[in-house]
Amino acid sequence: MSLFFDRLQRVFDDGHGEELPDLLTDEKFLDSEARPAAVLIPVTDRPQPGVILTQRPHDLRSHPGQVAFPGGKIDPGENPVEAALREAHEELAMPPHHVRVIGATDNYITGTGFDVTPVLGVVPPDLPLVPNPGEVESWFEVPLVQLFDQSNYKANTVFWRGAERTYFEMHYEGYRIWGVTAAIIANLARRLELTELFD
Repeated sequence: MSLFFDRLQRVFDDGHGEELPDLLTDEKFLDSEARPAAVLIPVTDRPQPGVILTQRPHDLRSHPGQVAFPGGKIDPGENPVEAALREAHEELAMPPHHVRVIGATDNYITGTGFDVTPVLGVVPPDLPLVPNPGEVESWFEVPLVQLFDQSNYKANTVFWRGAERTYFEMHYEGYRIWGVTAAIIANLARRLELTELFD
């Protein structure tokens, strides 16, 4: 096992030892029962670890051009880990056997009707990823410490579906990380004491 994997597993386990109040959610905007979904948060095992994100094609009907983690709906008979690994393979040709799963973190309810389980995993650096053009326009890697530093995010408030909604966003090399993706990061950041990962 890698030293980084061991440290991240310990930090993850320590951070999930208790309930946290006031985690971000869009549950109040639901108008129907949420459908189960899962995303993979792939962290690269390198001296300065990064997190792999995707950008959806701009011509998609649903969430065009948005930055996201690899993921999607959970198929019948799947658990969230299996779904997250399958989706990462379908979207980026990321081999499931190269993902060392740390665990599932707090679910996020989206206003568009999904109950998303984020799954944290560690992957080797510089995997030869191949975007599926029907689902992924491009992919990129953000330094872990930068992505999970909440001081890099700006809070915005909009009026949406009859109520005020606050969302967070940051910009990285031309990519806008916001909405559900930023909320999942913010919730997980409250669980992880990242200073314990590095010497």
